Amino acid sequence: MKRIIPFSRFFLPAAILSTVLAVTGIVGYVVKGGFNLGVDFQAGLIQEVQFAPTAFSLTWTGRGNATVSFDRGSLYIVISGAGVEGITHQFSFAEYETVGALTGALASRVEGLAVKTQAPGNSLSQWLIHSAQGNPQLGNVPYVVHYLASGSAPIPIGDVRDSLISLGRTVSVQQLGADEDRHFMIRLEDSELETEGGVPAEKIISTLESSFGIGGVAVIRSDYVGSRFSQNLTQQAGILLGLTLLLILAYSAIRFKPQFAFGAVLAILHDALIIVAFVVWSRMEFNTTTIAAILTILGYSINDTIVIFDRIRETRRIYPDDTLVNILDRALTETLSRTIITTVTTMLAVLSLFIFTTGSMKDFALALLVGMISGVYSTIFIASGFVNLWDIQAKKRAKKKLVGGAAVPVKA
Repeated sequence: MKRIIPFSRFFLPAAILSTVLAVTGIVGYVVKGGFNLGVDFQAGLIQEVQFAPTAFSLTWTGRGNATVSFDRGSLYIVISGAGVEGITHQFSFAEYETVGALTGALASRVEGLAVKTQAPGNSLSQWLIHSAQGNPQLGNVPYVVHYLASGSAPIPIGDVRDSLISLGRTVSVQQLGADEDRHFMIRLEDSELETEGGVPAEKIISTLESSFGIGGVAVIRSDYVGSRFSQNLTQQAGILLGLTLLLILAYSAIRFKPQFAFGAVLAILHDALIIVAFVVWSRMEFNTTTIAAILTILGYSINDTIVIFDRIRETRRIYPDDTLVNILDRALTETLSRTIITTVTTMLAVLSLFIFTTGSMKDFALALLVGMISGVYSTIFIASGFVNLWDIQAKKRAKKKLVGGAAVPVKA
């Protein structure tokens, strides 16, 4: 006979631990001043910048229109327009390994394209960085391509903050990646966007270039969200989470008894509180990707909970005379191997995302890893523990009712 693991012994300690973690999350929310809101939920401008000197610049004087684009391993020049035969010039970084070879090929192969090189000719093409700020439609205004110079000294985040003090109180700076990447995220709240001095996006770059050198800042990403949109998005996110809980409650109530439905909802509420506590204390950016991670975690958790509740119901039919606590221990033990295999397999895929991605996708994977562990824990100890507690309280109420009913005839 398979050894039955006494999970029920840990129901009370698990409830205490979960309460402490939930309270810790609430305290962190107050102490940290709420979430580290992303631009999705906080009106304003957000820019990712990388301090990288200019490698070369391109201008166009030829016939028709010329457009520049990049992918991971190539640079493209597309010629089009009235009276011009459309053609695409591809320059693979594997073929032109250095900036000198690449710029030489650009100047010789594309008639009408002027190239001005500033980086050393032996710089590797694979370290080129194209800015999102420039106009890919080439013309008289130079289109600047940057590069990450090897051996460049890291830029302290404090120096970046000091250079942006003049833009206002609500400018925040966050470092991304390793120190040698010189990659930062800059956020400017909506209240500061009404100040004079030109377009805020351009003003941020000009302010940084005045401190760190002209042409030495590449804009990797630039986003702006209006106040009305951010408010609507916040409300919709709250409604979405609320409807998710209600639908899960309704589904569980139809498929199982009420105590199982409330146990399932309590488990996913627990998972939501745990991931919120993690996001608050880790200062992970709270954005639409975080909402997607929370909903994914809730779906994963309820799936595991339903599987275990099904096993509990089947075990109760097989052992109708056994106590509920023994049935819970037996069902949890029988589904433990399935839970471990499913969770570990899924976590391997999520771990790959965490290792090989960056930015919001990396945060998404990290949130999933924490949430999946919490989901397994809540299914075993919180949902099942609540069902056991409900049964205990129901027996106490039945016992009191029975004792009260027997006492009446004696007094008569």
